[in-house]
Amino acid sequence: MKIVRFMRKHSKTIIPAALTFLFIFAGIALASSGGEHGAAAPKGWMATDTYKVMNFAVLMIALFYIARKPVAEFFSSRVKAIKAELADLEQKKATAEKNLAEYAEKMASLDQESERIVETYVKQGEVAKQRILAEAEAQAAKLEESAKRNIEQEFKAAKLKLQQEIAEKALEQAETLVKELINSDDQDRLVDEYLDKVVA
Repeated sequence: MKIVRFMRKHSKTIIPAALTFLFIFAGIALASSGGEHGAAAPKGWMATDTYKVMNFAVLMIALFYIARKPVAEFFSSRVKAIKAELADLEQKKATAEKNLAEYAEKMASLDQESERIVETYVKQGEVAKQRILAEAEAQAAKLEESAKRNIEQEFKAAKLKLQQEIAEKALEQAETLVKELINSDDQDRLVDEYLDKVVA
């Protein structure tokens, strides 16, 4: 039992040593069976051949019993590691698919958000356009009213100036006419009449 426990405990060192020993022994056995180069090889089955086969069988059985559990544990641990790796890969795949779905959803929401933003800007642009047009119309109405007032004032000023010019011309013509129609006798008579009225 102690030997079995010792072998199980040190199986990681015993298995390579046993394999190395097996290859060395097999090499020695093959080299020693060659004999002399010049001698003819014996024909048929020899007693040494039986011992070689028995030695090989004993070594293989011992190696099988020694290496059976570590090899099974190695392959079992390898299977577990592969299963764990596959589970990890499946989890990563699920996480990646979830992230992809989230990104696709975000992209769809970004499209909707961009459409909403564009629509908002279009509405704001329409409101600004209406406001600018209203302000321009109000400014145009003010300018038109101011122009009308200026035209009316200019017209009144021109009319007044024309009336003054007409009055001045009429006075000049009246004075010229009076001078032409009134002689010196008429002037003396008018002066006398005026003095009589003032004295009286």
